[in-house]
Amino acid sequence: MNTMGWIIAGTVMAGALLSVASAAQPAAGRPPLAPRHAAANGPPVVVELFTAQGCGGCVEANAAVEKAAAQPGVIALTYGVDYWDYLGWTDTFARPEFVQRQRAYRAALRQRGVSTPQVVIDGRRQVSGARSVELETAIGQEAVRQAWPPQIEFRENGNGVGVGSGRAPVGGAEVVAVTYTPGPQVVEVRQGENRGQAMRHMNVVRGVTRLGEWRGRPMLYTLPPARSGEAVAVLVQGKTDKRILGAAVRD
Repeated sequence: MNTMGWIIAGTVMAGALLSVASAAQPAAGRPPLAPRHAAANGPPVVVELFTAQGCGGCVEANAAVEKAAAQPGVIALTYGVDYWDYLGWTDTFARPEFVQRQRAYRAALRQRGVSTPQVVIDGRRQVSGARSVELETAIGQEAVRQAWPPQIEFRENGNGVGVGSGRAPVGGAEVVAVTYTPGPQVVEVRQGENRGQAMRHMNVVRGVTRLGEWRGRPMLYTLPPARSGEAVAVLVQGKTDKRILGAAVRD
């Protein structure tokens, strides 16, 4: 998966960041923010898959999202959920906060309930992960949607991220760090609907951390520590409508 980010103009951003709340600034003497490679043709599209190892329809969804992850300008993230554990197999990647995140999307998208598999695209729309053509169409539509995202860049030492200026949505926005293991992982399922199958998962999410609010002004945030081999996706996201305003990945 390609590293994607947004280059904040050095002189403008440096002055702006020094003028914001001192509590958000790191200690003096640390290296400046490191520019990241910009995604081709505009902001990246964030594809979030909610899947379960015990869900028969999720095999196809996992494959569709793995295919989408190979596209330039796509940040694909896989969250394990536990709705299907009752069939006899406990999902090895599921965590309660991932279920909470999916339920937050249910409320924001005004859905009656949650479903598995489900793909949420840029926090703006959802499709069934099992419908590969529908997923590809939705990604393409989001990729060409006109947007002016806040710029995002990471510190060279990896402990912080800067978010530039922009228009905050009604209800405010927040910055979220999604830590994940890049690339595919395979789990041998021994019980439930997928008994005997090798389930492939792409970019498995390990944790979701809220870094703080974003009010449209440049800010610095402290990133959670990551284990060796993990990557982090930083999302600037509406607090109420859950729309993703900007995103970048640090490998």
